[in-house]
Amino acid sequence: MSTIMPPGAKARIDETVGGRTYGEDMSLSRAEREQYLAQPKIASLAVEAGPDRAPLVVPIWYQYEVGGQPWILTATESRKLDLIRSAGRFTLAIDDVEPTIRYVSVSGEVDRYEDGTHDDLVEMSARYLPADKVEGYVAFAEKEHGAQTKVYLRPQQWVSADLGNV
Repeated sequence: MSTIMPPGAKARIDETVGGRTYGEDMSLSRAEREQYLAQPKIASLAVEAGPDRAPLVVPIWYQYEVGGQPWILTATESRKLDLIRSAGRFTLAIDDVEPTIRYVSVSGEVDRYEDGTHDDLVEMSARYLPADKVEGYVAFAEKEHGAQTKVYLRPQQWVSADLGNV
């Protein structure tokens, strides 16, 4: 059987798993997905929201260095943190459509919680904002968002793809 792949897409035929063949695998290598996740992109955080409810999915800043653990900062009194504590796990997903359609999703259990610090907030803000905006944002966030909790994700499942120039 011949399959036409989009230009630039990565192709590898997966094995049949549980009687189902998944076809072409356009997944990123470990190094590629870690490099991609290390870029300052806005993630979608997904966490279980309880029985008979869809998961809570919200945009969030995150921090990650290749080979490390992703972490987020969130308000200590937030519904998001309550749900993460209850579920004990969450997912971060990032994607792009330029220069190619690409995504990485990483899921896992919470490794640990720490009280967020001023330095954590500065680090996170500097990842996403121009240097001249960091100080003002940090002052705003400390006043308006209150105490922060730093949540470390232990990566256990990765889903990724580069669909090339579809």
